[in-house]
Amino acid sequence: MRFIRNFFSRSARVVSPALVPGPCPVMVVGMHRSGTSFLTGSLQQAGLELGKFSAWNPHNLKGNRENLDIVAFNDAVLNARGFAWDNPPTSRILWTSEEYVQARELIADFAGAPHWGFKDPRSLLLVEGWRELLPELRFVGIFRHPSAVVQSLQARGGMPEEHALMLWAAYNERLLALYREKPFPLLCFDEDEVTLHNKLNQVLLELGLDTLEGERFFSAELKHHQQLARPLPDTLQTMYQQLRAYAR
Repeated sequence: MRFIRNFFSRSARVVSPALVPGPCPVMVVGMHRSGTSFLTGSLQQAGLELGKFSAWNPHNLKGNRENLDIVAFNDAVLNARGFAWDNPPTSRILWTSEEYVQARELIADFAGAPHWGFKDPRSLLLVEGWRELLPELRFVGIFRHPSAVVQSLQARGGMPEEHALMLWAAYNERLLALYREKPFPLLCFDEDEVTLHNKLNQVLLELGLDTLEGERFFSAELKHHQQLARPLPDTLQTMYQQLRAYAR
């Protein structure tokens, strides 16, 4: 498919790293409507500091757990180049000096937090800049079957199926490329609840967080849509199987 391209050009930029406010920060990575809110809410329950986060919205009654300032920053960086979350860039974006200063200010807000991190699917489109500022940045990823993501995007905003599939491919190709550089914990939101929580607890231990044994972030309303039985385009099916092969 023509819309699947190489998203990782190797442009070089040297940036002095910012001081990290606490132990290894965590970025949750994954496509929109793919379980990133579940994963981030669970990390928060286990002790991860998220800063100023969204606790409710009409499309996610428990909130998407996105840091509002980081979302605004990511949006601004994308919009300044004519891109957006639903119009992703096809190569690496080079941040300006002013954007690095702004990002450092956001990082400074977490000073003193023993464990901190953030989630915004847009961050996957700008991951190179975040990694330059946070050399010790750790990743935790999650993905979901394309047909379930398409249904969710259509229900939320009426997005055409072709465009939704293009976005699934764009984000998850980046996710695969990031994982292949250096593997990190990767979960599949299509798993049943018991299996998903068992694997999540393993990830929490690796991150030095508390395991979740009582009340958990997951609930039925977080998973309105299931994958459909109809076949996917070959390229997307291959990508999904690659993700399943890498997942816990």
